[in-house]
Amino acid sequence: MENLISAEVIRTSNIAFGTSGARGLVVDFRPEVCAAFTINFLNIIASAKRVAIGIDNRPSSYEMAQACAAAAQSMGYKVLYFGVTPTPALAFYAMDQQIPAIMITGSHIPFDRNGLKFYRPDGEISKQDEMVILEEELPVTLPDVLPSLAASDDANTLYIQRYLSIIEHNALNGMRIGIYEHSSAGRDIYPQIFGSLGAEVIRIGRSDEFVPIDTEAVSEIDKKRAQEWVAEYKLDALFSTDGDGDRPLLSDENGIWLRGDILGLLCSQHLRIDAVAVPVSCNSSIAEGGFFAHVELTKIGSPYIIETFKQLSNTYNKVAGFEANGGYLLGCDINYGRASIKALPTRDAVLPALVLLISRKHTPIFKQVQALPPRFTASNRLQNFPTEKSHLLLEMFSNQPQAALNFLGMNKAVVVNTNMLDGTRMLLNTKDIVHLRPSGNAPELRCYAESDSMVKAEQLVDLFLKRIHEKM
Repeated sequence: MENLISAEVIRTSNIAFGTSGARGLVVDFRPEVCAAFTINFLNIIASAKRVAIGIDNRPSSYEMAQACAAAAQSMGYKVLYFGVTPTPALAFYAMDQQIPAIMITGSHIPFDRNGLKFYRPDGEISKQDEMVILEEELPVTLPDVLPSLAASDDANTLYIQRYLSIIEHNALNGMRIGIYEHSSAGRDIYPQIFGSLGAEVIRIGRSDEFVPIDTEAVSEIDKKRAQEWVAEYKLDALFSTDGDGDRPLLSDENGIWLRGDILGLLCSQHLRIDAVAVPVSCNSSIAEGGFFAHVELTKIGSPYIIETFKQLSNTYNKVAGFEANGGYLLGCDINYGRASIKALPTRDAVLPALVLLISRKHTPIFKQVQALPPRFTASNRLQNFPTEKSHLLLEMFSNQPQAALNFLGMNKAVVVNTNMLDGTRMLLNTKDIVHLRPSGNAPELRCYAESDSMVKAEQLVDLFLKRIHEKM
């Protein structure tokens, strides 16, 4: 491998940054591409000489980790490899040790795709950091044989202790909690956490093949499974995550999955958070319900939420953020349980689930949801929908939203207001909301809808996606 320059390798790779991390097809994540991203990332870290690396359960992740490790070693870094581990576990370890980290994961997207997430010693990289990574021109070198990597369990151990050290060990006594394991990176540590806190854990649905669980577009099969498993195993709740363990799925006592933003809202109430940052795609009742002293609406993606934390912390004591996909970001240290829980400004799946499970000793989860304002959100996606078509559609809605609706054959709907912060979010004359946005991680078009009933919200999503598929 001679005369390869990192920026050129990246530019010709077909790999691009999405809402959180660099994503693309596995065939495009060649060793030199992984190396180029790694070299450019580590070049912006001035002081550290150690780097933490973790992976999810995708078949391609280990070889990508080898290439990242080889590139780091070529720069004089000591590589700490943690094998399969949840993204928040890797991030928490790296922040504790004040070192950078690289997580090899495609999160919820199919196994033929993968990705790289980067963490500075103080947390997730910013959008400005992404631009530097894309533009640095440095030599790329790799050995003829990539290094073998022996995994340490230290990141998983520290992540488990993050919760066991602050929560009473009998907090979940008497509860039967199912863990839908599939291929989640955290499937072997969640039973340890819940079990150590007193729950009876039932492990369900483990898979030897990668399962692309999308917490914003839960399949009908997984909706049905949840209800069946809760009934069959007499569960008080069912817990799962996406592939890299940073987006939670938590069911209520009836096996109904909670929407991620509703989970985040309830968790933030129990933690007595003062100010929250949430993407514009979240349920409108979060901003309009008077639950918090301040709600900051952002673009979709954890980096945009994290960008608001410093500003919010100047005014408010307890700051957090959460997304429609359920990922929970703690923006400052807060007191909870027996001690202070440290900030973790990256998506986490365990904290919101634990907080809700503990709270149900006083009020069942389904009753907590019922007590919220009657605004219901649904979402789904068109997969393998070319990004060019998505941008064309959004341009139509941006220029003439009513004409775009008419083009889709929805002549009875009237656009009252539009929000173009991220995609196109339309308030209709029926007081329903429809939000269209291309995925930042894959060639998909996402549709979010909000209405006064879940049935209507789901019907809106299905109708819009059906019409777009027919017309585009």
